[in-house]
Amino acid sequence: MNSKRKIERHDKRKSSIRKKIEGSGARPRMTVFRSGKNIYAQVIDDVLGKTLVSASTLGKDYHDGEGDKKADAARVGELIAMKCKAKGITTVVFDRNGYLYHGRVKALAEAARKGGLEF
Repeated sequence: MNSKRKIERHDKRKSSIRKKIEGSGARPRMTVFRSGKNIYAQVIDDVLGKTLVSASTLGKDYHDGEGDKKADAARVGELIAMKCKAKGITTVVFDRNGYLYHGRVKALAEAARKGGLEF
């Protein structure tokens, strides 16, 4: 019963954030999803409904790290920034997807900023 309430609260936070954030062609939305083991990031153009760039700890271009989830998230942030630069994307809107801005989500965001993305 407690886990159901936890999921409902997360979905409520996610929808309230999502009402305010929309990505466009000029400034797409970068969203983050984290599971127990992995972390994923996507850059989405909401007008076209297309994913422009994606990166995760399961991707082909990701190389295994030392097992520290925070460091893995930072590597995914660097990777997404590098892929965005290759596509000509410099500014994005950050969507934390209902997660609190700390830990792995914060590490990914700061690494993406260091990689050259602005948000």
